[in-house]
Amino acid sequence: MSSTLFIQRVSLRVRLTLALLLAFLLIFADHRLGIMQPVRSVLNSFVSPVQYLAVMPEQALDNLISQVQSRRRLVRENEQLKEDVLSLQGQMQRYQFLVSENERLRGLLSSESREERMRMVAEVIAVDSDPFSHQVVVNKGSRNGVYIGQPVIDAEGVIGQVVDVGVITARVILISDQSHAIPLRAESSGIRVIAQGVGNTNSIELMHVPHSTELAEGDLLMTSGLGGVFPEGYPVARISAIMRDESLPFAQVKAVPVANLDRIRMLLLLWDSNSEYQPIRTEQDVEEERGL
Repeated sequence: MSSTLFIQRVSLRVRLTLALLLAFLLIFADHRLGIMQPVRSVLNSFVSPVQYLAVMPEQALDNLISQVQSRRRLVRENEQLKEDVLSLQGQMQRYQFLVSENERLRGLLSSESREERMRMVAEVIAVDSDPFSHQVVVNKGSRNGVYIGQPVIDAEGVIGQVVDVGVITARVILISDQSHAIPLRAESSGIRVIAQGVGNTNSIELMHVPHSTELAEGDLLMTSGLGGVFPEGYPVARISAIMRDESLPFAQVKAVPVANLDRIRMLLLLWDSNSEYQPIRTEQDVEEERGL
């Protein structure tokens, strides 16, 4: 037992020197001969899972940040696309409105019959609120040369006539008003009749038609030119029904106006070239007509 006390141990300096020499020897041998390559492969097999687990939180965080940024970008793009679609839809509605309005205006300007007459486009700005009165207000008045009794048409046919004139507006009574009557003639037979409004925009009634009349359903009724208000040859209505009741003195004849009196918006005011009244166009009227 006592002999072990006198055994001399290797010093730490010698151990360190030996370790360094062994390390340099292994480095040299691995660099020249590659003897440590299998060892590194084995060690990498053990270390790789650890490295993967160490990197997972960072990768997960990066993926989360990327997804959040992508989602925000998609949300912004989606909102921008919705705004663009809404804007385009509004422009398309305006475009369709302008196309439709242009077609109506061109229809108005091509609705003349026979002789050339002076004319001016007017727009309906108000409708009489009285259910027993069929009148509308247009945006042309005395400053434009509008006068009482002036005939008014649209792209389809006769609308009515002016009954009241202001400086910048005028009131037009429709042919469907109960107090309005207009002399007509049948296009096919030339029979002259008087049509009166019945308070319904979809119907007018022919007055004092004998039972022996040659009028037939479907006949087109035109202005006759009598009375000096409406020029001859403009379409007014088409006969829809003829009822012959011998107990009554006259046949009951109903007709449907060719113009849509309940949906009128653009009208055409007419002037006779020989009339003392003449159209007066403002700069705004000239610009509007140039745009047609």
